[in-house]
Amino acid sequence: MTNLDAVKARHSVRSYLSKPIPEDIRKQLQEEIDRCNQAGDLHIQLVTEDPETFSGFRARYGKFENVQNYIALIGTDAPDLDEKIGYFGERLALFAQTLGLNTCWVAMTFRKGAAKAECEVSKREKLVCVLALGYGKTQGMSHKIKTLDEICSDTEQLPEWYRQGLECALLAPTAMNQQKFRFSRTENFVSVKATGGFYSNVNLGIVKYHFELGAGTENFKWK
Repeated sequence: MTNLDAVKARHSVRSYLSKPIPEDIRKQLQEEIDRCNQAGDLHIQLVTEDPETFSGFRARYGKFENVQNYIALIGTDAPDLDEKIGYFGERLALFAQTLGLNTCWVAMTFRKGAAKAECEVSKREKLVCVLALGYGKTQGMSHKIKTLDEICSDTEQLPEWYRQGLECALLAPTAMNQQKFRFSRTENFVSVKATGGFYSNVNLGIVKYHFELGAGTENFKWK
């Protein structure tokens, strides 16, 4: 399974089995985290067997159950941090799916202080959010998504690469499943803008990664 295959297979999962992640899977995941950190100049960290971060009221409110592993999405605080976290965090979520793991983006319903205690976070850095990680009790379920017309104008006679990119973007997870983004294109130059909502810049990074997977980076340039 490739990351593109994982786009269709992956759904958010909040309840997990009491099954540890094997060492070989952790190693592959850590290697991909290292690649993302290098490419994005980030400080993303893998945390396993931590029962505290997803304990208490916040986790119950978010309907999380038995989350003991997660990926802490951390980087130097800067204007572009949230978008980079979305982009590389989704790359990791899809990679985890290819390894047989399940994930869920989590921004509010976890104990941030407990997560920071398990990680290395300098004064210049920010823990933006986390990816809950593990073997799900289920594989999750799909949600209603928007149509192409709702995220893009002029949807007639689209180049195939552009259509495939848009369809892949529509499968991207966004906060509250709001899908508040809109695409435009001039020849092979593509633009996407957030149209509001919670964690809009994180969502934008997630959507951009999905679009690139579907469209192929050799077919267009961001503008």
